[in-house]
Formats: sequence, structure tokens, C-alpha cells
Amino acid sequence: MQKVPTVYDVADHAGVSIATVSRVLRRPDAVRPETRARVLSSVRDLGYVPSGSARGLAGRRTGVLGLFLPGHDGLDETTPPAPTADGAGVDAAAADAATATTADAAASDPAATPLIDDRDDRAAPAPSGLYFDEVLRGAEIEAWRHGFALMVAAGRGSSREVMVNDIAGRVDGLAVLSQTVPADLVAHVARRIPVVLVADSRPGDDIDHVGVDNLGGMRALARHVIASHSVRSLVYVSGPADSPDEADRRAGLDEGLLEGAFAGDLRVVPGTFGRDRGREVATELLVGGRLPDAVMCANDQTALGVLDVFAAKGIDVPGRVLVTGFDGIEAGRFSRPRLTTVRQPMAELGRAAVRAIVDRLAAPERDPQRVTLPVEVLLRESCPPAP
Repeated sequence: MQKVPTVYDVADHAGVSIATVSRVLRRPDAVRPETRARVLSSVRDLGYVPSGSARGLAGRRTGVLGLFLPGHDGLDETTPPAPTADGAGVDAAAADAATATTADAAASDPAATPLIDDRDDRAAPAPSGLYFDEVLRGAEIEAWRHGFALMVAAGRGSSREVMVNDIAGRVDGLAVLSQTVPADLVAHVARRIPVVLVADSRPGDDIDHVGVDNLGGMRALARHVIASHSVRSLVYVSGPADSPDEADRRAGLDEGLLEGAFAGDLRVVPGTFGRDRGREVATELLVGGRLPDAVMCANDQTALGVLDVFAAKGIDVPGRVLVTGFDGIEAGRFSRPRLTTVRQPMAELGRAAVRAIVDRLAAPERDPQRVTLPVEVLLRESCPPAP
């Protein structure tokens, strides 16, 4: 059997030290381009593949950081069996078999592929994770800059504890989106590896936190809505009650209304941060005949759902009603009208989370840090600047 090349072979072939080979493979930007090219050429010529297990034994590190996100498909171990035509539950194995049979039939018979009339938006919408996509992108970039790989997991239902413990045993540090796992589980994992909570500004623990200025952003937006457009009736569609983001955004709304001397009618409608909920709220407003001067939403997905319904019903936005969101996701740039929003640096959140882990690895005993990133209000057509 051919001898498996080692890092020593690469260093000898390239005429550099082992430390230089390691830097090229883990932090390529820290090495001069000509040296980097020579080492990578040797890696290709020899067919060398780094050994993660060997590297971990040598440095007591895995070279991997973890990012734990919430699940988006709405399915977990508590999901009941799908109902049959007569209302009885379907056994999981039988459902799997039925799915396999359907898939086989579709593969063999093109006519088995369904054609769905979706002009009235009848099909169930695909789960949207635009916010999380940006956070993930930033974390990947920053992890690579520091010579780490990134392992991503999405937890659902009762599987979260098992998944968190599993990923914690495979990484050097872990970033967890706020409210994704219980606080006691976060504290448990933090005793073993560095943990940072992302999108969470709550005090009172010894965990590193990275978040954005939710309060200041919503305060500025609410002040603009009231002062620039003479709004006398306002509906605020909130986020989930247990969301730290929602708590700060609601506080910012209240401060902005106070500063704008708002004396009109305020209605707070519970939301979920989901586009479907935005559609439901807009439909309820139209059916109830109580269309306000403005609908402010706790996030962009909700606001886009509101715009969906208003557009379908011919409601003039912003002529009849103003609509605003919060997050600054890309979809808001292409809605009709384009969505006024508070843009938070989602990719920078991911990068800041990775930096916090790297800092903690370098100085395990330092005090917990709380990083709050600035936001900016983007005034677009759904709630334009003052006339």
C-alpha cells in the first residue's frame, strides 16, 4: 500500500517549516502569496489531506466551531401521525413506504408529477430563513479567517438537547441563536467549551452575548412614522412573546411613540415573525374594516406578508396605509412597494459571534463580553421620508 503523505512530507517537499504548512492550511492569508502557492502545490503533488484527529490530538483542539440554529420545518418528535381519509393516524413506517412508492411512481411515470394551480397562493410556502442565511454566511467567513471550519446544526423539538450535546463534543466553541435551546442547557455546555448567544441582549448570566441595537432602531423608526406622516392610528404586529428581540423592539416602539408625542390609537397584535402571520393580520384588518394609518411589524417577514395581502386587495401603500418592517432582509428591496425597514448587520452578527469564541479560546478567564452592533433605518416607498 502506498505510504500516506504527512505534514512532514509536505514541509520537506516545499522547503518550508511544519509551522508554515500549518498556517497555509489554517490561515492562508497570514502567509506570503508565493510561499502559500508553493505549499499548496506540494499538497496537490503529494495528495496530502490534513488529519483532523491528528491535529486535535496535537493541539487539543478540533479546529471546528459550531453554529446552532432553530429548525424551520415545523416537524419534530412530537408531530402527530398524518391523518388518513377516515381520520385515523398513519403509522410512520407505512407513511415512509407510501412516500417511497410515490417517489418510485413519479420516477417511472412523468405524468405522476403533480401540476398545481398556485395563482391564488394555495401551495404551502417553503420555510424561509433569510435572516439565518445571512448570520450563517458571516460566521462562515469569519471562521475561515481564523483558520476554523464551521459545523452547522438545526435543532427541532425534543431533539435539541441531544443535538446540542452532540455538536458540543465535536467543536472548540459554539454559537447559539437566542431562544434556540433552554438557558440551563446553554449554561451546561458553557462549562465545557466557549459559548456565545447570538441576538440576545439579556443580562444576568456569564455567557458572551452578541446582538444589535433593536431598541434604538425601532425607536428611530417609530419617531419617523409619527413625526413625518401625522399618523393617528397604528397597528404594531409583534414577534413571539419569549423573544429578546421582540422585547427590545417593543420598548423602542414605546419610546419612539412617546418622543413623537403620539396621542392616537395603538393596537398591538401578537405575531410570530412569520410571513403567514403577516398575511393573517392584514386579512383580519380588512375584514374588520379598521384599517389603520400605519402597520409597523416587528420583522420584515411579517411586513412582507402584510404587503402581500394589501397588494392583492388593491390597498394603496403608502397612500392609504404605511407599512414598516425590521431586519433588512434582501426580499424587502424587491417588494412592491419596497419595504421601509431597520437594517441590522446580520452577516456581521455571525462574524462577531465567531470573534467572541476565538477571543474566549485565547483568554478563557476574561469577563463575559456583550457586543451590541449598530443598525440603520432605510426609508423606502412603503413609508417614505417626510413630504
